[in-house]
Amino acid sequence: MVILTSVLTTGALTLTACGSRDDSGDKGGDNGSGTTLTIGVDAPLSGENSTTGLGIQYGAQIAVDDANKNNWVPGVKFKLKALDDKAQPATGQSNATNIVGDKTAVGAVGPLNSGVAQTMQQVFASADMVQISPANTAPELTQGKNWQTDKKRPFKTYFRTATTDELQGSFAAGYAYNGLKKKKAFVVDDKQTYGAGLAKIFNEQYKKLGGKVVGTDHVNTGDKDFGSLVTKIKNSGADLLYYGGQYDESALITKQLKDAGVKIPLFGGDGMFATTYIEAAGKSSEGDLATAIGVPADTLPAAKTFIQTYKDKGYKGDYGAYGAYAYDATTAIIKAVKAAADANGGKVPTDINDLRSKVVDGVQKSDFEGLTGKISFDEYGDTTNKQLTVYQVEKGAWKDVETGTADLQ
Repeated sequence: MVILTSVLTTGALTLTACGSRDDSGDKGGDNGSGTTLTIGVDAPLSGENSTTGLGIQYGAQIAVDDANKNNWVPGVKFKLKALDDKAQPATGQSNATNIVGDKTAVGAVGPLNSGVAQTMQQVFASADMVQISPANTAPELTQGKNWQTDKKRPFKTYFRTATTDELQGSFAAGYAYNGLKKKKAFVVDDKQTYGAGLAKIFNEQYKKLGGKVVGTDHVNTGDKDFGSLVTKIKNSGADLLYYGGQYDESALITKQLKDAGVKIPLFGGDGMFATTYIEAAGKSSEGDLATAIGVPADTLPAAKTFIQTYKDKGYKGDYGAYGAYAYDATTAIIKAVKAAADANGGKVPTDINDLRSKVVDGVQKSDFEGLTGKISFDEYGDTTNKQLTVYQVEKGAWKDVETGTADLQ
């Protein structure tokens, strides 16, 4: 997560490093000897899922650099610190504890994984500190564990610029049945919060549409040999494999499936939408599909400068999945800080607890045009932007083939 670290000239707050990566980026518009605020970012920056995790880190970094260069908050300089959760819930919780323990931190962006988020939410809520994820899609994070029957927001400090799996799984089911004309699906998940939840919703919606689920199975993250799963899929007669999980396992599954002569597409969610999937699976990925939140970043006029900056800086990772959403999440925090300062005679409140609380309130009231469209949140902390896109691998690259909103059955 990126950490907002705030150092006030009064000495009321002091800057601490928390053992994180210090990626200050451009010096930009140094606001003199005024306040320095640090925004925390948590994501997998190494190992599994790091391609998309790095996209989150650097998307947030560009927002911080833009804020400093253009003096978005007069008298305030923002600084980004990124913490690596390695896609592990326990590490994410530890990172959250580090962030709130820094009495200068006012907000956090991340994480990537919904299972990691579950361990972090209470930590941030106890500190009344805002957390905005550009990637989490599990419905229960904002709508409670009984979200299908009784929606209740569990934490007022948690928000997301990504839409939910309820919509993503339904959108995928609709495209699989009506767009691809696939009538027999085999459904697999990785037993993680995100993957299992997404697969469950696809399963339910696909059957409601008239499709037949001819088999289901589960795999473990980190598995390499999917021979037995391939045999089950081959014997099932499925014309589509739907996978709930990340690109690490799905790339291996599709390769082993095609190598066994099972020439059916693998369809997954946004956890699969990364260039690494295509690189790892090679030609076996041709024709595979993935849903992703929002519309393609390269089609958004406001995102063109962001994309060019990302490329010019030579930043690692993939901005395509969540980079622009991380930028908008970071911007929402920065704008909330400005609102707090504006309401305080142009000065950032010196009491950290008061500032954190005001930033939470400010984010809830967000209403601005971001890189990904209008940024605002509903009563659950969910984005009001419900757009989704289906991508398909064509000639070794992801190509958008359908954009719209889910039609819940």
